[in-house]
Amino acid sequence: MDIVEHIVRNPRNKDVLSIVKAARNGLVYGAKIRFPHALVMTFLFRSGSLKKKLTSILKATREHSLKLGTYAAIYKTLLVLLRRLDFMSEGMNTFVSGFVGGYLIFGKNDSINHQLALYLFSRTVTAILKKGWSASKLSVPDNAFAIFSALCWGTVMMMHTLDSKSLQASLTSSMDYIYFDSEKWSSLYTLLWHNK
Repeated sequence: MDIVEHIVRNPRNKDVLSIVKAARNGLVYGAKIRFPHALVMTFLFRSGSLKKKLTSILKATREHSLKLGTYAAIYKTLLVLLRRLDFMSEGMNTFVSGFVGGYLIFGKNDSINHQLALYLFSRTVTAILKKGWSASKLSVPDNAFAIFSALCWGTVMMMHTLDSKSLQASLTSSMDYIYFDSEKWSSLYTLLWHNK
């Protein structure tokens, strides 16, 4: 055990161990995020036996966890290598490492990758807008988030009405259910209880 502790505490092993720790953290975080989401979504929206539902939940959790852990390992490995080569700035090192890892692990257009890309895109655009606003030296209005949120909602509602095929399929489906199906009923039962 003393040998293992010596290896772990030796500063010369920091790069390799940071890759191991990143992979571990990606695995754990992926499971923490996906399991409750898959649990709720499966029991709310999927049919089938309990065994089928549980299998689906565990499969989604495993897939998300492995993807995030593998991405973290690739990202950190490339980052360590690029830092050692020392020919690009730190910003470019992180971009190239993230780009390559993202392409390899999250490049396939499936539901989990799509969801993650949209999540990251929205957070990135928001950060760029904040940075741009700060650089402009203009004061941030007290209702900045309300304006941002209103622009998002107004734009998506317009897109849904005028060109819903441009929106992501699950968003369109949800919006159809809430906003278009609300105009269809044939009885009190279909008005208040069940869409048919």
